[in-house]
Amino acid sequence: MPCRERPPLIPATPHIAIIMSIRPLDLLDLPALYHHRSDAVGLDTARTLTRGNPLGAVGLLAYMNPARHVYAAIASADGTSVLGGIIHTRGETFAKLLYLAPSSNLEHPEILDLIESLSAEAGTWGAFHVLAEVDETGEAFIPLRKAGFSVYAWQRMWDVSGIIEAEKRPDWTRVRSAHLPAVQSLYYQIVPPLLQPVEPIPKNAIGWMCNEEVKCYVNMTHGVYGIVLFPLIHPEATEVGAKLAALISCLPDRRNRPIYLCVRSYQAWLEPVLEDLGARAAARQAVMVKHLTRLVKDEHAVRATQPAGVSVQPSRLEGKK
Repeated sequence: MPCRERPPLIPATPHIAIIMSIRPLDLLDLPALYHHRSDAVGLDTARTLTRGNPLGAVGLLAYMNPARHVYAAIASADGTSVLGGIIHTRGETFAKLLYLAPSSNLEHPEILDLIESLSAEAGTWGAFHVLAEVDETGEAFIPLRKAGFSVYAWQRMWDVSGIIEAEKRPDWTRVRSAHLPAVQSLYYQIVPPLLQPVEPIPKNAIGWMCNEEVKCYVNMTHGVYGIVLFPLIHPEATEVGAKLAALISCLPDRRNRPIYLCVRSYQAWLEPVLEDLGARAAARQAVMVKHLTRLVKDEHAVRATQPAGVSVQPSRLEGKK
C-alpha cells in the first residue's frame, strides 16, 4: 500500500498580533474613568458648564437617571484604549456625544469605530441625529469629521455672570402653556429652515419671555456648577442689552453660580451687544451633526367613508354617435 506523502512543513513567519475590541464600559472600568477624569474632551458644552467634568462624580450620576439613555464604551488596541459616552433624552429625535477620552490619544486606531459604535447605540434609542460641540481647533474636531460629522452651525459661550442691572425692571415673565404657540412661531422666524430638523423646537412651557410682545425668549438649563441660557431674540426687538441685563440680574435661585449665554451663528448679531455689556467670550465652537437615518412618512391607502343618507351616482361618459 503506497504511503501518503506528507506536505513539507513551512516555518511560520514572525508577525505582530494586533488585538482590537470595542465593548460597553462596566464596573471594572471605573479605575480607567478615574484615571482619565482630567483628560476628557467634553462634547456637550452646556452639560459640562452646568454639571462639571463628564467623568466626575456628578457626571456619572447621569447613568442613574431613568429618564435618560446613557451609554459608554471603550476601545482597545495594542495595549492602549480610548473611551467615549453618549446620552439621549427619551422622546427627543437627537442624541449628544458626551465625551471622548483621553484627549492625548484621539489618534487611536479604533477612535472612528468607537464613535460609530456610540452613534449606532443612539440609533437603537430612536434618535435620527447625533450632535457634538467641539472647539474648532481642538483635538476632537478631525476624528469627528472623519467619523461622518459635519458642521451645521457655530457657537460661542459668553460668561455673563458679572452683568448687573441697577434697575430690575419686570420685563420678563415665565412662559406658560398659552405662550407656547407664540414661542414656537418665534423659533420658526429665527432658526433657518435647513437647521430646523436638527435644532429642537421648544415643546414645553419652560423658560422666560419678554412682556413686550413675544420677540425675546430665553430657555435655561442649570446644574450644580452653573446656569446656561439659550436665547431666541428677534432682530426687531429693542433695548436688547437692557433686557438681557434685567433677566440676568433677577434670575431666581442663582446661588452665586456662574451664568453663561449661548450664541449660535444665526444670532451672531447678539455678540456685540454682549460685548458692550462686559460679557466675556469663550473660544468659538463647531456644532456638528451626524445623520443616522432619514425620516420617511409612510403613505397608507385609506378607504373613503360615505356620509349617512348620501348616495353617490357613478359618472358616465357617452361618446358622440
